[in-house]
Amino acid sequence: MTQNQEEVKAPLLSIEKKVINGDEENPSPKSSKEDRFMVYFSTFVAVCGSYAFGSCAGYSSPTQAAIREDVHLSLAEYSLFGSILTFGAMIGAITSGKIADYIGRKGAMMVSSGFCTAGWLAIYFAKGVLLLDIGRLATGYGMGVFSFVVPVFIAEIAPKDLRGALTTINQLMICTGVSVSFIIGTVLSWRALALIGVLPCVVLLVGLFVMPESPRWLAKQGNQKEFEASLRRLRGKNADLSEEAAEIQDYIETLERLPKAKFLDLFQRRYLRSVTVCMSLINIS
Repeated sequence: MTQNQEEVKAPLLSIEKKVINGDEENPSPKSSKEDRFMVYFSTFVAVCGSYAFGSCAGYSSPTQAAIREDVHLSLAEYSLFGSILTFGAMIGAITSGKIADYIGRKGAMMVSSGFCTAGWLAIYFAKGVLLLDIGRLATGYGMGVFSFVVPVFIAEIAPKDLRGALTTINQLMICTGVSVSFIIGTVLSWRALALIGVLPCVVLLVGLFVMPESPRWLAKQGNQKEFEASLRRLRGKNADLSEEAAEIQDYIETLERLPKAKFLDLFQRRYLRSVTVCMSLINIS
């Protein structure tokens, strides 16, 4: 047993002693439905970022005629406004991993929400093409970070039996955001629609102060007390954490021993078929 595993299991020995001595009549290795409230709540808060992703993607379709008329944009200028979102998303996706590893999953979602909020407000107050493009670029960057950190966070906080179901909500909320943005965009003005885009970001920012950080990230950083506290909040006060805590530590240690992946690894012969299939699917979509 490694030193890290001993440190994780040491605070939990008192629980095991109570079970052996009969102080706890019905120990439960799994958290109850009531104890999973924090998992569901944290997932709800996180997928607000997914909804914001969809809102950003769906914004430009119903607002084209109104924005061009109010701000006097040419077709080329509006085309740039619509497509610059993907450029910002590309930058956000490239930097999201480093941000999430450095300041945590919650920190990355906070940064992303800040960029989206600033972008929506810039679009709302825009009087010309420059502020429109800056706002669109900012929302694109936030969208790119959300695309990585939200599903990772949900997968890291969810118990095994809920992980698949909860991570699918990410994609569902993206599609919902696109659809709702398009539908209400046909009724509301483009400035009002931009202001509504701020709402999921505000909900996310407020929720971040309540929900716990990812236990796996805390374990990776070596924050044992915070790791145990976070896992306890997610699994409930009556749950036996010893097995899952040890499993997480084993996973982190194994991950640290693996060689770091490099971009050039994609061009190795053994990955040629997989990369070709992925690129083909991207082109088709």
